[in-house]
Amino acid sequence: MKLKRLQLFEFEDLPWFPNFFRQLMTNYLVTLHRFLKSHELIAPMLKRCLEKSARKSVIDLCSGGGGPMRDVLRLLRQEKYLEHLEITLSDLYPNAIAAIEIKKMGYPGLNYKMESVDATNVDLALGGVRSMVCSMHHLPPLVAQKILQDAASKKQPICVFEISDNATPILLWWLAVPVGFFAALIVSAFIRPMTWMQFIFTYLIPILPLLIAWDGAVSIARIYNKEDLEELLRGVKADGYIWDVGVVKKPGHPSGMVYLVGLPT
Repeated sequence: MKLKRLQLFEFEDLPWFPNFFRQLMTNYLVTLHRFLKSHELIAPMLKRCLEKSARKSVIDLCSGGGGPMRDVLRLLRQEKYLEHLEITLSDLYPNAIAAIEIKKMGYPGLNYKMESVDATNVDLALGGVRSMVCSMHHLPPLVAQKILQDAASKKQPICVFEISDNATPILLWWLAVPVGFFAALIVSAFIRPMTWMQFIFTYLIPILPLLIAWDGAVSIARIYNKEDLEELLRGVKADGYIWDVGVVKKPGHPSGMVYLVGLPT
């Protein structure tokens, strides 16, 4: 399988990486999504999937800290027929800290499933639309292919979304490191609530901007671009199922954002 995507490492994925820093980086990612208003692009895609789903609910796979899903839920619930929509966050290794924070904040309709969920074999009892937001790039090709095959075989709608389209030439991807460092300093100022630890490790001892800059640059290189996703789909058997792969562009965003929507016919 010939892909542009590179299988590099992100600090956040390493088993020894301290959960303390992982949670601070999660706070940054939630704020980044709000800064980019990515929920305004994700919500219409999920709405399209929900229209093809008998069950009006969303199971978000490989959720990590939840990213933009609380804002996505808020937008979707503005639709009259989705006013009781529920989104369940899940992961193979659930983020206990994020789950506690979400429960404490009390977002109506947003839940975090603390039992492990394997995205390559999702229990049909969970039902509803499957979503993967900025998470597919963490997975090697064979695993990503199995996730798509599982959705197609079980006739469940799925929506995959990334905040870049990996259109930058590979030789230039490292330029994202210095850009990411300064972007982290700017975006972090909007994190709410801003804890002392977030402030200290961002502005006084800038460990977080360095970690964020590396992981952000590597994420771009790891993203499956449109052609990569189409290559993955060539190995997926999907009778009675259709795929839509494309790139959307949001004004003010430096790059396009790749998406994949799978729907039962």
